[in-house]
This record gives sequence, C-alpha cells and structure tokens, in this order.
Amino acid sequence: MATGLREQVIGTWSLVSYQTTDKDGNVIYPLGKDAKGFIMYNPDGYMSAQLMAAGRPAYQSGDLHTGTQEEMAAAAHGYIAYSGRFEVNEDKQELTHYMEVSMNPTWLGQSQPRISKIDGDVVVIFNGLKPEDKLTWKRVEKNI
Repeated sequence: MATGLREQVIGTWSLVSYQTTDKDGNVIYPLGKDAKGFIMYNPDGYMSAQLMAAGRPAYQSGDLHTGTQEEMAAAAHGYIAYSGRFEVNEDKQELTHYMEVSMNPTWLGQSQPRISKIDGDVVVIFNGLKPEDKLTWKRVEKNI
C-alpha cells in the first residue's frame, strides 16, 4: 500500500472538475463543466497535464497546422497543456510542477506549487499560486 504522497500520486488521473471562485464567491468553470483532461505522474519524476473545453470546433482545413488565426486562437483558448519534472514535499503535501514545455509560453520555465489531498482514487489539487483554483481528478483504470 502506498503511504507517501509521491507513491500515492504516481499514475494517470482523469479530470472530474476544474473550477475556480471569483471575488464574489461564485464558482466558475474556466473550461466548462464538461471539461476533459488527464494528468500523469511517472515514477521517473516527470508529469504531464492536458485539459480542454469540450466541443471545440475542428479546423475547416482538416489539417493540424493550417487553421485560420481565429480557429487556432479559439482552440488555444480552450486548452491547457504543460509537462516537465515534478517534486514532492511530503511535509507540506505539496507537488511542484516544472513547466519545461507549455502551450502557454508565459508558463515556460516556471515552477508552480500544487497542494494536494488524496482520498482513495480521487486527488484534489489546489494551485499554490492561485488557491481558489481547484482541480479534482479520479485515477483511471489501467489500460493493459
């Protein structure tokens, strides 16, 4: 049985909910209530997170790289993706994500703390820089 945060978090998790709270206390879903995503923590110390709004339209061209500026901007607006190393602080129950690659160039080279709470097959992660951001993930069943 995994005991430490590092051992417990290793694996693949599917997004249940991504929400934040505005200054008036209203719950907002930045990518919609039906957002989809995965976060993966590997034993080698690397992680990857991908989140998207459901229902994003395909490029009319059908090509990966030749959408119009408007199509590409809309696609990027509804997507969050980054990957890199991660570290664990067991005492604080904190994960630090290192943004070595990121769809948003603003995040490149950043390290961002995440406070986590694991309960069985569910992990709730709060953004350490913006604690009103709450992401709930459920461990996926193995696909082997």
